[in-house]
Amino acid sequence: MHPALLGIFTIAIGVGGCVTYYFSSNWILDNLLYPAKGPNAGRNINRANMIRPWLFLFPALVALGLYLAYPVFETLRLSLTDRDQDGAFVGLANYKQMFSEPKFWEAMRNNMLWLIVVPAMSTMFGLLVAQLTDRIKWGNLAKSLIFMPMAISFVGAAVIWKLVYDARPEGTEQIGVLNAIYVWFSGGAPQQWLTLPIWNNFFLMVVLIWIQTGFAMVILSAALRGIPEETIEAAIVDGANPIQIFFKIKVPQIKATIMVVWTTITLVVLKVFDIVFAMTNGQWETQVLANYMYDKLFRSFDWGVGSASAMIIMLLVTPILVWNVHNARKEMR
Repeated sequence: MHPALLGIFTIAIGVGGCVTYYFSSNWILDNLLYPAKGPNAGRNINRANMIRPWLFLFPALVALGLYLAYPVFETLRLSLTDRDQDGAFVGLANYKQMFSEPKFWEAMRNNMLWLIVVPAMSTMFGLLVAQLTDRIKWGNLAKSLIFMPMAISFVGAAVIWKLVYDARPEGTEQIGVLNAIYVWFSGGAPQQWLTLPIWNNFFLMVVLIWIQTGFAMVILSAALRGIPEETIEAAIVDGANPIQIFFKIKVPQIKATIMVVWTTITLVVLKVFDIVFAMTNGQWETQVLANYMYDKLFRSFDWGVGSASAMIIMLLVTPILVWNVHNARKEMR
């Protein structure tokens, strides 16, 4: 089938199926199971109203169970088995093997480095841009340009920045922006930036910071605009300068929003894969956990160690998710 027709067919079936389900389940509930007539009409209405939310939630619960809960438990099961032994239960042997591999610890070290640098820099730049663009006439245009990388896929961004870091042989024209600038000013030989240990991790981080700064800017800009003008005016009357107003008046009032942005970007960092895969494929000491998991699952076909690394990623993500949910519930009270 033609891809366009397949897309239309899928949308029609999906939307049509949802509409049919909601109308038919509602009709069965109100007309067959608990009709609103007869001597028990009041009780039937109450029962129908108690069941109706669960009917509407049922498709979402099924989808969550099928695509979230089941994969988690299946991954846990696979992490305790060995493919070479026909799926035999081996306990924590896969975890022991994973912890003994230098590549795993390299991935852990790099992920921790990403966690320290990317959320901090993205949030800082986003906050800085949000503050500065509100003070200029063409601020909305500037925000649009800075937010634009958010519309690019991680792989697309990786390809763009791989060209920025590109190196041609010495003596030839450099098409990579970074090498063109470096050779122009230093007169030295072009550098293979993505092969320089430790530094290449920072070059990869720049890509994610470039993307996430736009996200941080949008959220923090909205938070800054929500600050009561009275507090700023009072600070001005008291003789506070712009820097004092920003750090002592504005930042404390949007602290909760800053933490939300920080944790959201942290979740993205823990799952980072596309950028590393497209730019270095984990070579030259740039391995991260998601790329390590991919190598084990789809290159080594070792589902045990691959699933074990997936469980490690989930364990690292879970506390942040719990913290976010806790804060969201606290703000709703």
